[in-house]
Amino acid sequence: MAKIESDSDAPPGFNAVTFAGIGMVARMLEPHDLTNTDDWKSLVARLEPWGEVPEPDSIVSISTTATNRGLVVKLSADSDWSAEFLPWGSDGRLRARVKAAPTGSRVPSGGYSWQGTDLIIIRSTDPTSFDSANEVIKALEADEMSTAQEKLRNAGIVLGLYHTKAMAARMTPPDPSRWNARNQWLEETLHATYIWRAPYSKSQPCTLTLGDTRLSDVSGDSLRIGRPRLADALRTPTCEFPAMRDLASIVHDLSRIHYSTSTNLELIPLRSALIDGWKSTAPSEWTSDEAFYSHRGGMAIWEYEQCLLDVLEATSHQSGAPEPAVTTLAYVKAYQKRMFSNRLFSSLSVMTAFFGIVSLVNTFPPTMEEVPIPVACIALSFWLYRMYKRLSPPPERPFTDLGK
Repeated sequence: MAKIESDSDAPPGFNAVTFAGIGMVARMLEPHDLTNTDDWKSLVARLEPWGEVPEPDSIVSISTTATNRGLVVKLSADSDWSAEFLPWGSDGRLRARVKAAPTGSRVPSGGYSWQGTDLIIIRSTDPTSFDSANEVIKALEADEMSTAQEKLRNAGIVLGLYHTKAMAARMTPPDPSRWNARNQWLEETLHATYIWRAPYSKSQPCTLTLGDTRLSDVSGDSLRIGRPRLADALRTPTCEFPAMRDLASIVHDLSRIHYSTSTNLELIPLRSALIDGWKSTAPSEWTSDEAFYSHRGGMAIWEYEQCLLDVLEATSHQSGAPEPAVTTLAYVKAYQKRMFSNRLFSSLSVMTAFFGIVSLVNTFPPTMEEVPIPVACIALSFWLYRMYKRLSPPPERPFTDLGK
């Protein structure tokens, strides 16, 4: 993407920056150089503070670190603080997530906003700790399946506890039309050779999702509420999402770790442990078989979206093919073909049910000799439908396994 002249406004101390590429535009607000405490005071002077933030006059030293999600500034005062900049803002639900997070979560204590957009979040500096990503990597490298599964199950439990609190804070009906429109935009922008639309299950209502969930966000029993990923700058969310999307995000992060780590452990039991942990604490309706039903989207289509987002980010800055997203997407057609083949059972179920009902109607009231055939057809229809349901790809099996 190329930097172009920006027509956006910026608060004092910030530069409005716009990048454009084929089908993509990213607008950002970047701070001027921060070299001393006076720069920090000037920067936040005209921003609106919320929550608990350090008094600008109490800051005695600052240091900056650039990350792929924006600048991080370490602030030293009576205690240490971390200021995380949000170059492309947030979806407007950051403070709602903070409020809904379970006790013990590592959430921002406050921040600064401008014209209703959060630009900086402030948190007390986290003590050095081993997060779940590091623990899982260590277990994978040692080929310790039981340890890896224990850490992954715990990460799923922590995520599920957040979703239980999120359900109490906000729940709205599913939004399949916007979800499908979002996937369509991603496919068209990336010139994808596949198309995936789903009717989606009613057991996937919208809630206060995290947007991007990584194993590194989990430490022990604590969940870290962090910043949005670059994909949110390239495709600003225009709708809310279900908890299943967060689960797909953390499961896909496991796939990244498994791909980049030297291990002999199979991925399926690792995914199963993470999913089972989430099921044990998330709202029961959201963890039902209906919610995971792949023929209606399930977790699979959200994992597909995560892969597309990885490719979108890599395309924006030409960083090369992101793995395992590219390899996973290569199996999408085969995965869809298998689900399409499964519809034979659904079609036969409808046909036999129709034949049985028509036979009953045409012979009503049927004699004892005429009853067995329509009853057998209806029973066969029920069996075929059960078979169709059982053939739905299970969530613990990745595309690369079921697509073969």
